[in-house]
This record gives sequence, C-alpha cells and structure tokens, in this order.
Amino acid sequence: MTASPPDLLPEGLADRLPGEAALLTQAMRRALDVLASHSYARVRPPLIEFEHSLAQRMAGLSPQRMFRFVDPQSLMTLALRADMTPQVGRIAATSLAAAPRPLRLSYAGEVAVIRADQLDPARQRLQLGAELIGADTVAAAGEIALLAVEAAEAAGARGITVDFTLPDLVDHLAAEGVPAGDLAAIRRELDAKDAGGLAVAGGEEWAPLLHAVGPFDAALARLRAWERAHLLASRLDGLAAIAERIGARARLTLDATERHGFEYQSWFGFTLYAANIGGALGRGGTYRIGGSDEAATGFSLYLDPLVDTLGAEDQAEAVHTLFLPLGHDPAIAARLRAIGWCTVAALDESDNPARLGCTHRLAGGEPVAV
Repeated sequence: MTASPPDLLPEGLADRLPGEAALLTQAMRRALDVLASHSYARVRPPLIEFEHSLAQRMAGLSPQRMFRFVDPQSLMTLALRADMTPQVGRIAATSLAAAPRPLRLSYAGEVAVIRADQLDPARQRLQLGAELIGADTVAAAGEIALLAVEAAEAAGARGITVDFTLPDLVDHLAAEGVPAGDLAAIRRELDAKDAGGLAVAGGEEWAPLLHAVGPFDAALARLRAWERAHLLASRLDGLAAIAERIGARARLTLDATERHGFEYQSWFGFTLYAANIGGALGRGGTYRIGGSDEAATGFSLYLDPLVDTLGAEDQAEAVHTLFLPLGHDPAIAARLRAIGWCTVAALDESDNPARLGCTHRLAGGEPVAV
C-alpha cells in the first residue's frame, strides 16, 4: 500500500482559508438570525451518536452513508452524523418531549458522508436548517417553505427557485386504487422520466405524471386535469396555498414525482436552487419522527457553494480592518472595535498595514484609509 503525502487531504474534504471561512461564517450568521427572528430556538446536538439512535429516527436514512466506529467506552457502534435532522428529531422526542407544540427549532453544524453525491464531490458540508415539530398542515409547510427562501436570501442566494414535489405520490395513488403492475418498476421509470419503460412496466395509467413538470401553475393545471386527480385534490390545493404564501419571492416549479433526496419526506417536499450556484442549495418537506411518530416539517440548507459566488459587497464586510501602530491608545482601539472595526496590532516597527491586509490605519485617534 502506497502512503499518501503527509499534507494531502482525503478526497471530498478541503480547508477553508481565512477569507472563505469568514464568508461562510457570515452567511451562516445571517441565515441563523432570520431563523431566530421567527422564534426558531437553536439546538446543538453532538457530532457523534450511537448508530442505532441516528438510524431509527428517519425512515429511509441509511447508516451505510455514515462513518462508523466502535466506542471504546461502551463498545457500541458510533456514527458521525451525515444529517442533523434526525438529531433534532431525537431531541424533540426525548429532552423536549414535554415542550409545548408546535415546537420550533433551528440548527447549524458540520456533517460528513462516506461517499459523495455524483453531482457534489464534497463529503463534508455545513448544514443549517429549521424544524417545525408537531404540525403536518399546509400552514406549517407554507411557513417552512417561505422561511427557507428568506434564510437562503439572507445567506447570499440570488435568483431563488423552489421546486415542489409530492414524494409519496406513487404510494398514495396505488393505495387509492390506481392500477399498478410492478410498483417498483413504475417508480423507477417515473424517476427516469421514461414513458416507454413505463408502458413496459404496465404503468400506462401513470403516464400523465411525466408531464406534471415545469413552471408551477402550468404543471399544477396538468396534474389537476388528469382523470385521477380527484384522488389528489387536497394535496394539490395544499401546494397551491403554499405557492401563494411564497408569492413572487421566488420562481416556482413543480416535478410531481421527484424523489431524489427525499428519503424520509411524506406528502410534501421542495428543493431550493439559486441562480448564483450550481446544483441544489437545500431541501425540505414533511415527515414523521421515528420512534415517536410525531409529524414535523423542516428544511436544510447547505451553504458551502455560496462561498465562491458571494458578491463584492459581501467580500468588503470580511476585510474591513484597522492597523494599530506601536504605542496606540488601547481605549481608543477598544472603542473602535465596539462599533465594528477589526484591528491588527503592530508587534514591532517593521509591521506594515498594507502588507498585513489592513484597509485603514489608526492616526490621531481616528481611522485613516491605507
């Protein structure tokens, strides 16, 4: 076995250098401030938990995606979290089981997966989100969807698109009597958007769902026009109400049968995209907490892709720095820090403000541009 170079990081992991780290922290802080302003109280679950505890809280969450190892204290299997949502579910079902409902919680922290997604090579990401626990209503879904847009905007996302989906649509329709030959094959062909494969699988009845895709109003109208749409009336009315809640705040689309990334969501899900990043910015929807079977609605944002696209205005905030020469008045420096200045104190006469990346220097008790 060939040893890797001592300073080489594993595939999918990367350092965030000072400028990038500052921007990521800034984006996180702004998004968390939005969640706090809507009374979503922040929780901080541990980085590592017992594997069985993480796996049991969300249906469809595979331990195979997690880094796992044996705890030398308990000799039980531990897992490094790949998703913080199950941890928030555990907190709601245990420590906060007696708290009044609906319970509003927020979180932010690092998560890691063994294998990266095909469209995203990162194996460690900053996850931030909110969960509205104890409510599975259109009003709760509307609050969460709009809150996700507001938090994404605050973090620096521009040109936001919200793509709605109905994750359990196939199961719901099959249970209501829509003819289905091989249900697993029908799911597969709907995922692939393959009309020919759908016919081979005996799913001709499902073909109109392939056209319920695109701009929200048009796709919703096609779905309503389907002869089986009476089975979905309440759900489609719910989607329309959620879309009205978001209004012109974001571009709205619909892909009724999309299931990728919705391993544990139930009747409603959504994906957030932004014009200034590639790929998805976040996802959300309704689900049940494993163990307690309590209804919840929430969303998660993954902020790392924003770091490379934040504009000049965002960059300027991260580098507003004041050089303090030898012999400066500490009281003046403290006053300036209190009103928002970041300071760099000289350690010897050779220190140069421009070389140290300072935008200003202290002269005569006042900041002067370098």
